[in-house]
Amino acid sequence: MTAPTLPAQVSPPEFALSADHLGVLAGVRGVDVAAVPVLPAGDGEILLGPGAAELGEALGLDLLAAAEAHRLTGAVGETTEIPALAAADAYADLRVVVLVGVGAARPTDLRRAGAALARACRDRAAVVTSVPDVAADDAAGDAAGDVDAAVGAFVVGMTLGSFGFHWRSSGPERRPVERVVIATQGGPADRALLERAVALGGAGWRSRMLATVPSNLKNPAWLAEQAERIAADADLDVRVWDERALVEQGFGGIAAVGRASATPPRMIRLDYTPHGISARAAKKLPTVVLVGKGITFDSGGLNIKPGASMATMKRDMTGGAVVLATMAALADVDCPVRVVGLVAAAENVISGDALRPGDVISHWGGRTSEVGNTDAEGRLVLADALAYAVAEVAPAAIVDVATLTGAVKVALGQQVGGIFATDDVLASRLTDAGDDAGEPLWRLPLYAGYEDSLASKIADARNDPPGPGSITAALFLRHFVGDVPWAHLDIASVGDVEKDWHEWTAGPSGFGSRLLLTWLGTPEPLAGIGQEA
Repeated sequence: MTAPTLPAQVSPPEFALSADHLGVLAGVRGVDVAAVPVLPAGDGEILLGPGAAELGEALGLDLLAAAEAHRLTGAVGETTEIPALAAADAYADLRVVVLVGVGAARPTDLRRAGAALARACRDRAAVVTSVPDVAADDAAGDAAGDVDAAVGAFVVGMTLGSFGFHWRSSGPERRPVERVVIATQGGPADRALLERAVALGGAGWRSRMLATVPSNLKNPAWLAEQAERIAADADLDVRVWDERALVEQGFGGIAAVGRASATPPRMIRLDYTPHGISARAAKKLPTVVLVGKGITFDSGGLNIKPGASMATMKRDMTGGAVVLATMAALADVDCPVRVVGLVAAAENVISGDALRPGDVISHWGGRTSEVGNTDAEGRLVLADALAYAVAEVAPAAIVDVATLTGAVKVALGQQVGGIFATDDVLASRLTDAGDDAGEPLWRLPLYAGYEDSLASKIADARNDPPGPGSITAALFLRHFVGDVPWAHLDIASVGDVEKDWHEWTAGPSGFGSRLLLTWLGTPEPLAGIGQEA
């Protein structure tokens, strides 16, 4: 059967910085939107941010009066459009002024304001804005951060708020604005940090895109092809195990979960080494391993899911998508350590050779698992990759990412991911990175009291222990990491977004790549990890 062809998709906006006045930029040919920040000033009053006065004078508009007439409060993400069709000839292409609420102008506020502006500017050619410049403006007060952080947050928000996916014969219904020019008169923004922000937003876009592709195209081999393209573009080393190599080399979990599918399983490895490092010096660098669950569709296997629960299962490889997107952008954030990305890819479906309840699997390294439920397959494929990483890579830290358990959604809802960790410093680094990046995590306990529930009468462990599901799943995985500092991100809680909300668009979220890049892009991401008494 010929594989379907994914139609051309929309692209994120392009970004540029300018030290020109907002009014000057609004008159540039091809610019059809100018966006002005609105801030709450207390007692029901509002202020307009940098460039508003000059822009209003140039256009002959009282923008403050317009904002008050529309009852704007300056709340973050609040927008309204003011027509600019009567502007002077110098502004012939300008069609609208968008007023955007920025709240307290903190990075989180500006990321959300960027997403709101992205939605207001769909199908436009270019927008010029001073929204991030509130961080350098006295009106923003002490709550505002520096202009670099503001620009970075705004760019990420505007990128992800622009996200779209389609498979229509007529093309996409809406398109992102093509160009965004940021006026930063209040202080010079660092162009390198702009590029970093573009990389962070782009990683979120890539992981979301991979998770959104339907499974009639997306299968383990297709995912491996995406990894090979990423490796070529990002100068990474790549290795792919096919179904025969998986069996021959003892990846029993991946092979067993994927054997029923017409599209066989794969294990993907990508290797990153910091640029400019000699081969000899690279060997002395510590290594981080990222492991992603890559179940390209999850029917539940013989323990089949109800139809409603199966509807979103094309995104059950979100952890793998996050690992691929992170690996693609490591050089863009100047990651100073070696990183190995592993994606355990399989399709969990039904056939005459499907994995059965009662089967026993031998994982990489020899540990065995009794299968009590074929819908608890994610931990079976992750176990192989984790055991391989410990033995073959000898990492300084391991982080796995997976849409693993429905239980974590019950515990945390849909706005925060779960993290389990054997190392407090690693947990703190990842949690702080998540807060900074807008992908928050909440630490859950690896409570040893539930360890007995893993017991099997015939194998080393069972894959469906009773008790609190997210905790017992983490305890199952812990046996495969030995003494290596390890964090497990269970992102099933945030894997799907029900409706557009700030920088999140309805559908698969791609949650995790921004927080991993924020952590790995620090000067010493491994400092203090593995040194606990």
